[in-house]
Amino acid sequence: MHDQALTVALPKGRLGDQVLQLLNAAGMDCDFAAEKSRKLILANEENSLRFFLAKPSDVPTYVEYGAADLGFVGKDTLLEDNRSLYEVADLGIGRCRMCVCGPGSLQGHLDELRNKRVATKYPHIARQYFETVKRESVEIIKLNGSVELAPLVGLADVIVDIVESGRTLRENNLEVLETVADISARMVVNRVSMRMKAAAIRPLIDQVRQVINQRETETKA
Repeated sequence: MHDQALTVALPKGRLGDQVLQLLNAAGMDCDFAAEKSRKLILANEENSLRFFLAKPSDVPTYVEYGAADLGFVGKDTLLEDNRSLYEVADLGIGRCRMCVCGPGSLQGHLDELRNKRVATKYPHIARQYFETVKRESVEIIKLNGSVELAPLVGLADVIVDIVESGRTLRENNLEVLETVADISARMVVNRVSMRMKAAAIRPLIDQVRQVINQRETETKA
């Protein structure tokens, strides 16, 4: 593989499959990476392209440290980890929201609640939002799953979590109180690779953006 060969960190699972479809539409021959295999590294020597499969939350780490030139990851992971990367494209895949959620009784009254306890899987995002945007100090309680339980048992007043359909919230008598950020999958590039492999990376970014713009145009039509 020549020095403009690209290594791509691909998230395992559904997001990875959607990314491969996008890259194929952008003119990259990625069929070899879609084959069912237990291999963690998949290479196409002809096209100077190499993919490796990683846990979605690990993708930014591989890219930041240069093990991968570029990767694809959810905006929630980027906000939480605050990695030193170039975020070059919003793929429009996996759209959802990061929200402050809680009992309906707090709707319109969140600012009146003092000394809040906030349960979340995303402590950095939650703290940044309340301290920077809301300008208040809160107690953050880190949980790893089922954060909706926290307000129900008195562990926390509200939660900060990803909301897609909102069904889980409704089933537990919780509501979206405020939106922290819009979330979707992003394309990220290693800072050194952006300079050293610009001839290979910049055209790819342009092609990906074209496909995304075309899809958005078709959706609006």
